[in-house]
Amino acid sequence: MTTAPPPAAQPEPLWSPGPDRVARAQVTRFHSWAAGEHGAPASVAGDPAASYTALHRWSVAEPERFWQAVTEWCEVRFATPYERVLADPAMPGATWFPGATLNYAEHALRPAADPARADGPALLHVDETHEPRPVSWTELRAQVGSLAAELRRLGVRPGDRVSAYVPNIPQAVVALLATAAIGAVWTSCAPDFGARSVLDRFQQVEPVVLFAVDGYHYGGKRHERADTVAELRAGLPTVRAVVHIPQLGTAAPEGALEWSALTSADVEPVFEQVPFDHPLWVLYSSGTTGLPKAIVQSQGGILVEHLKQLALHCDLGPGDRFFWYTSTGWMMWNFLVSGLLVGSTVVLYDGSPGHPDTAAQWRVAERTGATFYGTSAAYVMACRKAGVRPGRDFDLSRVRCVATTGSPLPPDGFRWIHDEVADDMWIASVSGGTDVCSCFAGAVPTLPVHIGELQAPCLGTDLQAWDAQGEPVVDEVGELIVAAPLPSMPVRFWNDPDGSRYRDSYFEMFPGVWRHGDWITLTSRGSVVIHGRSDSTLNRQGVRMGSADIYEAVERLPEIRESLVIGVERPDGGYWMPLFVHLAPGATLDTALLDRIKGTIREQLSPRHVPDEVIEVAGIPHTLTGKRIEVPVKRILQGTPLEKAVNPGSVDDITLLHFYEKLGRDRA
Repeated sequence: MTTAPPPAAQPEPLWSPGPDRVARAQVTRFHSWAAGEHGAPASVAGDPAASYTALHRWSVAEPERFWQAVTEWCEVRFATPYERVLADPAMPGATWFPGATLNYAEHALRPAADPARADGPALLHVDETHEPRPVSWTELRAQVGSLAAELRRLGVRPGDRVSAYVPNIPQAVVALLATAAIGAVWTSCAPDFGARSVLDRFQQVEPVVLFAVDGYHYGGKRHERADTVAELRAGLPTVRAVVHIPQLGTAAPEGALEWSALTSADVEPVFEQVPFDHPLWVLYSSGTTGLPKAIVQSQGGILVEHLKQLALHCDLGPGDRFFWYTSTGWMMWNFLVSGLLVGSTVVLYDGSPGHPDTAAQWRVAERTGATFYGTSAAYVMACRKAGVRPGRDFDLSRVRCVATTGSPLPPDGFRWIHDEVADDMWIASVSGGTDVCSCFAGAVPTLPVHIGELQAPCLGTDLQAWDAQGEPVVDEVGELIVAAPLPSMPVRFWNDPDGSRYRDSYFEMFPGVWRHGDWITLTSRGSVVIHGRSDSTLNRQGVRMGSADIYEAVERLPEIRESLVIGVERPDGGYWMPLFVHLAPGATLDTALLDRIKGTIREQLSPRHVPDEVIEVAGIPHTLTGKRIEVPVKRILQGTPLEKAVNPGSVDDITLLHFYEKLGRDRA
């Protein structure tokens, strides 16, 4: 295992919270309360870092006390009480809060019962006009009540699956909450997914209802989806009702129900009280090989995990406006909707992240008064390359945190946010996954931010880095391990009756602990560095490096739009490491640029990671959720037929893979 460069003893942080900010943070107040009520260690006066470290250690060492404290602090309503917090800590198969019943949607709609807040915005919907349109807490609750009653009338029962082919619009939130209210199971895909991709997901769970739009707007253009919806109806024989949500103004297809007819009754919502581990929704892995994994997460597990994450880590509450650029096909949409749990106004943006210009998301943040703004590392780097200057051009005075996920935020991204957004900006690079619909490491409002690092492991998360022998390491690159269960870990995969696919996905390499498939470094200062996927890690002469390190270095060059690096083990024991580059308009892969690419990697990373070849390509293939496809390309280059290496429906542009297929044949 390679050793990461040792951290400086006292590196200079890019940002540190002031004493007032530390004192006001919910995690500070929770710590003091938990020390008095649940035996948490006392905070260390004047030392927020030591205080957080002590609180985190307690949260991992005493999981039952910690999670009980979270439920009390966040006022979780258990309709029937739990017998104990964690009855069985085994992984997989941990048993949380047995005996308890509750309802996720009931918690999400609590602010509607507060007369002082009922008429305030629960949702702010923004499309490519960038004009926010509010949905009040009263309106949201009424629509959920009406739709839940109609779903029950249609025969939908607890445990039935309800599917949605919808963009990030208020109707999606209403449908999710109505589904949860009756104890049914939600699952969604964004309408930019093709029919085959959607059917690969929805056919696994056999939904009884399909919510569908007639199309959507993106990049200033109309995208009609009536034909795709017809394919979905034909391919989902279990669907008993289709609900038409008009986005382009077209009439409902024959036999479909009108959204407005189902949401206009004046009916109080009835919340089915379900067991803690009752399924809430099904999310899907990227599905780059075979069918996507259908990941089942529970009502109670998501409720308590998201309350912890949003209240204590994101420091969100009533009065906040929570904006994260996402789509309904990505777990961050589910995480965003959970902002309702802490009483925040949720900002829903339906449109292109770069329309009419690259600065679009910053304009949305300004016009909605966002206080917490989440985006992708890729968008931050695109803004940097485009010369966007948000701090100069927009009033972002209400934004107190810019968060990123999807891939590691490069050091230049940290510097750009600090320099071009605000020098007193809390920058939260976070990392987790669809698999838990949450974060393993990231935002802590009381800790400093260091360039290129996530602030700390999250509370209740026993995050470790392990070497190949299964030993924990510090200040060294290792496998991302979660050594104790989290409430939002999947209760199961759909159609995995013996649990074998679930075990193989996370518990095969190191039985009894969760191996996530990322390379990380836990520093001796308590911060975390993400290096990229461990199953596509580059390994030259025993020196390992995550692909993210290569991308961060190479994509600083203005001529490189995007890159893909693959390490291919050869049958003869050799190792071939090509770097594929998608060039910016007008750029040419000449000798001078080749020399600069190789020189950049040699100087900034290591001579061993200079690629064997730099190859120009027409584009870099991604999953439908925007992640670069590394492992399937590696398999194709090793000679695996394309149809066995990747699920075509999971790729944004399958034609891009034909180049790698031909290259693999030629190399063989």
